[in-house]
Amino acid sequence: MNLLPDTQLLLWAAESSEGPRVREAAALMSDPANRIYFSAASIWEVAIKFAQGRADFKFEPRMLRRALIDNGYLELPVTSEHGAAVAALPPVHKDPFDRLLVAQAMSEGFTLLTTDRVLAGYPGPIRVF
Repeated sequence: MNLLPDTQLLLWAAESSEGPRVREAAALMSDPANRIYFSAASIWEVAIKFAQGRADFKFEPRMLRRALIDNGYLELPVTSEHGAAVAALPPVHKDPFDRLLVAQAMSEGFTLLTTDRVLAGYPGPIRVF
C-alpha cells in the first residue's frame, strides 16, 4: 500500500514521539509491505513555519528531508494535476497544505495518514490516528 503521512505525522516520526496514536501510525509505516511517501508540500510547510520560529516546527527543512530520504521515505513532488485537484475538494478544511495533501493522495491513489479528524470528512482513503 502507498501511504502519505501528513506533516504532523512526519514531524512526530522525526522526533520519535511516543503515544498510542503515534505507535499505531508507526506500526503501519514500518510494515515492509507499505511504501511511505512524503510530500514536497510538507517540506514547504515546515520551511515556512520553521522560518516563522514556530516551536512546533523545530526541524530545519533540509535536514528533515534528508532524514526522511535516508529512512526510506519516497519524495512525492507537487504537480499541476495535484494543484488543480484542490479545486474539486469540498470546503471541509481551510488549511491549504492539508488540502493539497488530500488532493495528492486522491490523485495518486495513496492512503493519507493524519492526526486531523477534520480531514476524515474528505472522500478517499484517509486514515485518522
